[in-house]
Amino acid sequence: MKAVSRVHITPHMHWDREWYFTTEASRILLVNNMEEILTRLEQDAEYKYYVLDGQTAVLEDYFAVKPESRPRVKALVEAGKLIVGPWYTQTDTTLVSGESIVRNLMYGMSDCMAFGEPMKIGYLPDSFGMSSQLPHIYNGFGITRTMFWRGCSERHGTDKTEFLWQSQDGSEVTAQVLPLGYAIGKYLPEDEDGLRKRLDAWLEVLEKASVTKEILLPNGHDQMPLQQNIFAVMDKLREIYPQRQFVMSRFEEVFDHIDAHRDELATLKGEFIDGKYMRVHRTIGSTRMDIKIAHARIENKIVNVLEPLATLAWTLGFEYHHGLLEKMWKEILKNHAHDSIGCCCSDKVHREVMSRFELAEDMADNLTCFYMRKIVDNMPQSDEDKLVMFNLTPWPREEVINTTIRLRASQFRLLDDKGNDIPYYLRSAREIDPGLIDRQIVHYGNYEPFMEFDIQFNQILPSMGYRTLFIEPHVTGKLLAPEYASAALLENAFWKITLNEDGSLRLRDKESGLIYDRALEIEESSDDGDEYDYSPSREEWRLTSAQGEHDVEVIHEAWQSRAVIRHRMAVPANLAERSARHRTGMLEAELTVILSHNSRRIDVEARLGNHANDHRVRVLIPTPFTTEAVLADTQFGSLTRPVRDEAMANWQKEGWKEAPLPVWNLLNYAVLQERRNGMALFTEGLREFEVTGERQKTFALTLLRGVGLLGKEDLLLRPGRPSGIKMPVPDSQVRGQLRCRFSLFTFTGTPVSAGVAQQAKSWLTPVHCYNKIPWDAMKLNRTAFTTPGSYSLLTLSPNGCVLSALKKAEDRDEMIVRLYNPSETQSCDVALSVNRVVLACCETNMNEMPDAAGEESAGISGPFRPCQSRTFSVRIER
Repeated sequence: MKAVSRVHITPHMHWDREWYFTTEASRILLVNNMEEILTRLEQDAEYKYYVLDGQTAVLEDYFAVKPESRPRVKALVEAGKLIVGPWYTQTDTTLVSGESIVRNLMYGMSDCMAFGEPMKIGYLPDSFGMSSQLPHIYNGFGITRTMFWRGCSERHGTDKTEFLWQSQDGSEVTAQVLPLGYAIGKYLPEDEDGLRKRLDAWLEVLEKASVTKEILLPNGHDQMPLQQNIFAVMDKLREIYPQRQFVMSRFEEVFDHIDAHRDELATLKGEFIDGKYMRVHRTIGSTRMDIKIAHARIENKIVNVLEPLATLAWTLGFEYHHGLLEKMWKEILKNHAHDSIGCCCSDKVHREVMSRFELAEDMADNLTCFYMRKIVDNMPQSDEDKLVMFNLTPWPREEVINTTIRLRASQFRLLDDKGNDIPYYLRSAREIDPGLIDRQIVHYGNYEPFMEFDIQFNQILPSMGYRTLFIEPHVTGKLLAPEYASAALLENAFWKITLNEDGSLRLRDKESGLIYDRALEIEESSDDGDEYDYSPSREEWRLTSAQGEHDVEVIHEAWQSRAVIRHRMAVPANLAERSARHRTGMLEAELTVILSHNSRRIDVEARLGNHANDHRVRVLIPTPFTTEAVLADTQFGSLTRPVRDEAMANWQKEGWKEAPLPVWNLLNYAVLQERRNGMALFTEGLREFEVTGERQKTFALTLLRGVGLLGKEDLLLRPGRPSGIKMPVPDSQVRGQLRCRFSLFTFTGTPVSAGVAQQAKSWLTPVHCYNKIPWDAMKLNRTAFTTPGSYSLLTLSPNGCVLSALKKAEDRDEMIVRLYNPSETQSCDVALSVNRVVLACCETNMNEMPDAAGEESAGISGPFRPCQSRTFSVRIER
């Protein structure tokens, strides 16, 4: 009799390093379980395979306690029995940057190579949805297969579990979806009744959805120990279901069968974030916004500032500290596991997550300062103090710079390298103890105080480089006074901003004449959800800052003006109060609106004082645009989504596991546009938005979401059981102070021609300044070489392709440059000019290995397909 299907049983464990339990709690179980796994694999030739959840952090945690087991693991990996990698951690794919996903694979595969070959499958069995750019990233590591669970429905284009999945640039992987999850083979019973109750219906579902009839029955679950009686269970399965074959396999064997049927597979594109058959938690992007903001800030510090600065320093002759960078990367990659960055964990775990971010940020800040100091310390010696400005974007920029200098003088002047006076504005000044500068000063009895001056000035800076100013003490400098003649609240060459009576703003774009009225109104509404999902109360009561009190303060400086709008809103203290229409809680919102005199951007720094529970706070930015689509960036590209999800009309009737709310993620920017006019919203860590409005559309950007339970049952937008477990998490109410920032940028043309992606990158990459004075608490010796007073490493056009990464190669003295085309529809060319002698240049994969052709070229050039990144290795004369 011909078999109906072949059922592949693959022993595995899904290992959440932390969740409602801590990493140390799971480590104890891990040490226990690993001993059982290794012993069984070593002693039982029939027990062929064990999949170690596709992440090497599990091994790292284990070896921290049992380093003597490394040879055992190595032997089993080399024998193909213990299957490891390719990830460092089981990453989220929608909330973390492209570079974070690349580093996760890079470090994971590197860790694997110490033991043997990694599993070459993009294995993410539990992450909450799949980014559209994963095939592109996988192909960058030679991965052509992927396996996942969440996010698929037939509206993507197939009702089968096997298909070909393409990114926008044409990168392709063979996909195997786990429609019933990664744990349907957990704790399989040995008796017929138990097995039939579990599998009769499930096997039919799997067979109906399969093209190949090669069915996966993963034998494992979260923190599950090895099932010792699996062969007895398989014998019973063969007895119960004689028409099916049951074999112990590794996932690659299933893919071999799928690839033999490629001509029968549908080809799909796009992201998988549908919660029809399994929960994807679309609104998890706003849980514990304090952690989300810290995460994005540190990602940007490492990728946009530290790595380019370290590369710049390396080209000047200094060491590139791979070990320090890997340590900080791994600290944040531990936090990128889906539960950890999703923030659906216990309060204790969230404190550990934040602690890792704090450690990584401290490392990043100190290494950044160290590199700036090494460069500046080794410039030609001079009597004057120095102020060196580092521009770590690959295009020249004119910037208003706010920085602080220290010196032993009550006045000073700034000079450029030609001796010209540089005008500046003195924002504030204060006296500081000399011991804060260098304790040795006080040790020798010198108590003369230092002055600290906050100053503002305007400079044009070279691309990917720095420029030096000199500080002459005891001389009157060219101090500027504020100049402001407008009757408007704020005004410059591009904007006229006025205040409405309710505290919202009216923005007039002088170039287009378009009005953005009632901007920056604060919306407060209920949240009856949990850490996984937003869900409104069944008795909603929506409030806005127009119903509260506000006051305004305006500060004018030489190159910038600021309006500080302070709102106070009485809000319900909890869901019970909202139901009763009482308001004893309080929400404070302070919005500092910053308008530089030469900038098209409107920057906003927000401070929330949250003194209420169970609510969501958003800021509203209405636009004059009538559109049904919104553009947002994703890893190495962008994608257009509808402002409404049509499935919302019938989701309950169709039995969706959760409502398909049109609440979307962004990484750095989102764009609304009508014809040639558009507005881009830039954010740092605020990665969740919705577009509201029947005709003219409004950005609704989530600032805060407060909930008190890890999991909760019977939500209005997610019926049924709790996600996770029902556990109090009072810290997730996010009470107290929260700081965040975002920016508005209007343009004419297309987002690519206007350089929207580059403008967002500039905003996320502030100019860094280093003030060189004769004292320092930590002493350093000078090097044998001298650094120049100004420098520019490379230059790239401020529109078209975007610089994603600039770093030193992991294993050789070459510079890695990764660029991508942000357009989802148009190809683009690029010509990047390196301001050093280029000895060789070749294209590599994302793992920094030269491509198969291995051809060298004179430099970096296009074309780039839509949403394509390309990586180059450049050897320069040093």
